[in-house]
Amino acid sequence: MKIGFIGLGNMAHAMIGGMLEQGIVSAQEICGSAKTQKTRDEVRETFGIDVRASNASVAENAQTLILAVKPQFLEGVIDEIKDAVKPNTLIISIAAGKTLNWLEQAFGRRVKLVRCMPNTPALVGEGCTGVCVNGAVSETETQYSLRLMESFGKASLVEERLMDAVGAVSGSSPAYVFLFIEAMADAGVAAGMPRKQAYKFAAQAVYGSAKLALETGRHPGELKDMVCSPGGTTIEGVRVLEEAGFRGAVMDALLATVEKSRKL
Repeated sequence: MKIGFIGLGNMAHAMIGGMLEQGIVSAQEICGSAKTQKTRDEVRETFGIDVRASNASVAENAQTLILAVKPQFLEGVIDEIKDAVKPNTLIISIAAGKTLNWLEQAFGRRVKLVRCMPNTPALVGEGCTGVCVNGAVSETETQYSLRLMESFGKASLVEERLMDAVGAVSGSSPAYVFLFIEAMADAGVAAGMPRKQAYKFAAQAVYGSAKLALETGRHPGELKDMVCSPGGTTIEGVRVLEEAGFRGAVMDALLATVEKSRKL
């Protein structure tokens, strides 16, 4: 199964690395294209895959074609490759906000389309990806697409109407988590901790807390209550966060992300 990547940025790096590590394909079965020679050289050196300057050449030779470009560039890329894409090619898009219907209209014909929303933790094999497909994609192809996405984390099939929410809850939210880590580390520095140590403690606390939630399956509120002793330090911090509208601010941020995605 020849897999082609159009766009070789961070997310493509994560996907290629995961697929190779999991043994889904060999380096000889992957080809990709990028705009700059520097990027092409770096990817060739890192993964040993076939790298080309021509998007159309990659599209023509791929049985599975992954469109790993930013939404604002996707229409131009599709115009460039649509005549080179074969009828049975499975096309996977990771562009935020671009619906299956939009993609099909851009290609100008019925094609096999998979829409995915991965996130940057895929770079360390801990991604979370929402997946939806159009009616031309078979069950076998759907499962194959999920397997590809699971090579660098977790993946779930979702209804397309939920993809903007997926983009907010898992796609954009790492930025908010990093902001939270930075703020906690800043507080640690203000309290006298060395900055490098403060970042390590804050990041590990977030990582460990997320792992605890996933592995125990307990409600986040229950896990929060386990940390909050009566009259203790943690509940005092929770009180301050609640007075500052912490949960409301997080919800507003994610809902703003959903709305922006719908307008892309």
